[in-house]
Amino acid sequence: MRNYVERLKVLYLVLGLFMVLFFEFSPKGFCLNENNIEDENVALLAKTSRAIAEIVKKAKPAVVFVQVEKTIEQSVSPFGPDPFGMFNDPFFQRFFGPQFRRPRKFKQRGQGSGFIISPDGYILTNNHVVGDADNISVKLADGRKFKAKVIGKDPQSDVAVIKINAKNLPVLPLGDSDKLQVGEWVIAIGNPFGLTQTVTVGVVSAKGRSRLGITEYEDYIQTDAAINPGNSGGPLINIHGEAIGINSAIFSRSGGYMGIGFAIPINMAKAVKDQLIKNGKVIRGWLGVVIQELDEDLAKSFGLSKKEGVLIAEVADNSPAKKAGLKSGDIILKMNGHKVYDIGELRNKIALTPPGTKVTFDILREGKHKKVTVTIEEKPGSATLAMNKHGLLKKLGLTVQDLTPDLAQQFGYKEGQGVLVAEVEPGSAAANVGIQPGQLIEEVNRVKVHSVKEFLKALSKSKRTGTVLLKVRDGDISRYVAFRIGE
Repeated sequence: MRNYVERLKVLYLVLGLFMVLFFEFSPKGFCLNENNIEDENVALLAKTSRAIAEIVKKAKPAVVFVQVEKTIEQSVSPFGPDPFGMFNDPFFQRFFGPQFRRPRKFKQRGQGSGFIISPDGYILTNNHVVGDADNISVKLADGRKFKAKVIGKDPQSDVAVIKINAKNLPVLPLGDSDKLQVGEWVIAIGNPFGLTQTVTVGVVSAKGRSRLGITEYEDYIQTDAAINPGNSGGPLINIHGEAIGINSAIFSRSGGYMGIGFAIPINMAKAVKDQLIKNGKVIRGWLGVVIQELDEDLAKSFGLSKKEGVLIAEVADNSPAKKAGLKSGDIILKMNGHKVYDIGELRNKIALTPPGTKVTFDILREGKHKKVTVTIEEKPGSATLAMNKHGLLKKLGLTVQDLTPDLAQQFGYKEGQGVLVAEVEPGSAAANVGIQPGQLIEEVNRVKVHSVKEFLKALSKSKRTGTVLLKVRDGDISRYVAFRIGE
């Protein structure tokens, strides 16, 4: 037994010496050392870096620099700036305004980005990039410049389509933003601060961001790829070189990048783009319900084992929902077989559904599952948008619209409380007194207004007086603003 143990010890010793000699004198290819592992990691990083560079190389020719110019008229005091706001005081305006203010025209310039989506010159960008510009020019990656015209724009989603007269242009393919996952690598290309063809890389931080107050219809992709002023309208690209978003906004306390940017999902942009090219405008679908989120307590009280779907709080009379038999208290679980997760998602899907389309909802009513088919109709609010092409509105620089139930719920107002400010032209009289999109105009010239029609009627008084007095509400705070209308 002792001899057996001694022989086993000798065998282990020989094996140990063999292993030491093998790893000490073997070729470098067989050495499992830290340097070898480090080389492999560097090679992997180099391969990833080259892949990103290749994606960018293919995408950059289709990304364009958009420059806009608009002539605006602004009343200027001959005494220079008005730091105390005295010239906007109603008393001062009434008695001394004409003597102390004189109109002056000057050119306002802006810039942004866009990307080519067809060889014959159609370009996707943001509505807030092109706005109501008098002149739009587009500079391609190869240095060529073209005049562009607006095909259509949609302030409610912040999507615009412009076109240049050119052929055989490089095109950026459009991907499927529904397939995008949080954590995926993305690339932003644009012209921040006028620095053309700038590239930043990051990941998708979140999806389905809504209720940010940026636009009426929101479903933003959130990313940490750096987006700065001038990036707006440029593409957010996936690792396959496809545009999966339009870079549109940033969260910032300084005016610059702070790690959070927002892009419009390309699937939403495609639906808007198709209508803009075909009709020059977007006709949105309407269901006619007021919906609300479910919390755990509400879900349990309605017989759900977990929080899912959205709750119908109210059904409008003569609406598609009413005609189809949907009721207050119904919970919408699915739309056309796809699960519904929140109210923002449902609103967007309904809005982008063409009027006349039949939609099937899976609902829960009093603990029982049912299917209800609804024929979507055109949203009534689409016909009650007063653009600033109206004479007085153009001078004010305002676009207003009726406060629909959906908008009232979104912005925290009551239906019929006033008219909603949809758009404010930069540098306009309205902008100069601090009016912003999303605010509510409750009174015009001391007359309460509940619709665009009433708003325009009350505003007509200003043709005679040359002044406008508005009561403007922003959340819980309201204030009066007064200003003269330029001739």
